[in-house]
Amino acid sequence: MFSLLTHRSPAAYSEPIATHQIPSPMMADVTAPLKDGTGSFKHYNTVAPKEEKVFPLFNNKGKTAIVTGAGAGIGLAVAQALAESGANVAIWYHGNKKALDRAKEIEEEYGIKCRAYQVDVTDQKHVKDVVDEIVAEFNGRLDIMVANAGIPWTQGTFLDGGIDHYRKVMATDMDGVYYCAYAAGQHWRRQKQEGTDLNGKKLENFYSGSFIATASMSGHVVNIPQLQAAYNGAKAAVIHFVKSIAVEMVGFARANTISPGYMATEISDFVPPETKSIWRDKIPMGREGEAHELKGAYLYLASDISSYTTGTDIIVDGGYSLP
Repeated sequence: MFSLLTHRSPAAYSEPIATHQIPSPMMADVTAPLKDGTGSFKHYNTVAPKEEKVFPLFNNKGKTAIVTGAGAGIGLAVAQALAESGANVAIWYHGNKKALDRAKEIEEEYGIKCRAYQVDVTDQKHVKDVVDEIVAEFNGRLDIMVANAGIPWTQGTFLDGGIDHYRKVMATDMDGVYYCAYAAGQHWRRQKQEGTDLNGKKLENFYSGSFIATASMSGHVVNIPQLQAAYNGAKAAVIHFVKSIAVEMVGFARANTISPGYMATEISDFVPPETKSIWRDKIPMGREGEAHELKGAYLYLASDISSYTTGTDIIVDGGYSLP
């Protein structure tokens, strides 16, 4: 039966972060894939799943997933996809309180546990504390983290834009990804080292953690006609950051990005119709994408079917970046 919990506001987590609270024993071999001092990787520091059939590898039953920026748009579609695959899902929102209703709908439709949490992804301590809270409240484990929260640049050329707007875009679109990866990675490393959930129970159906960040085709190309240098730079940084942590987390987690093109979601509501018409002129498929058209890419990377996929970026842009 659905029971919506009341969670603390971002202000409750305003104290500066010093060290994480997850136990950090000496790293086992599985979490230290590099040979000491050689720059070479240890052979067979990972293993393939024993399961070979497709549907079981897409099955996320009993797993815990967190999706940021999930009150609407891409994040909500991803949360629905993960729930449909059997995962229990925590959806994060910043100001869109409709997320509370969406969580209830997801739980009732898919028969899994779903809760909504108001989180400021630009506050490292808040992010980490809520991740820890979710792991404790759900089933003592974390399997999937989707860092999807983001905001657009709306002030034209960078020469005319405000420095406060720049800092807000970078803090949300890049720093928030870092904070989510940091908080999730602590749990995945411990889970792989100890083979147990937070309550000491043996982990079942845990191959590795999966970190997915929403980047953008704007991290690959300078899309026009809108001017958004800060946004483009943030998304390019996300792509390369996630490639880098994919190496650092080998052995206990995979890390990948997805780069959507123009999507018909709320984030582009401020864009005038004339500009959207120019977009369609430049998209080979002639239209913006729908949020549900991204479900397959996210579900692939979240599930064990992608066990040999890490450090990659999947562009889903209707062909925009091809010409």
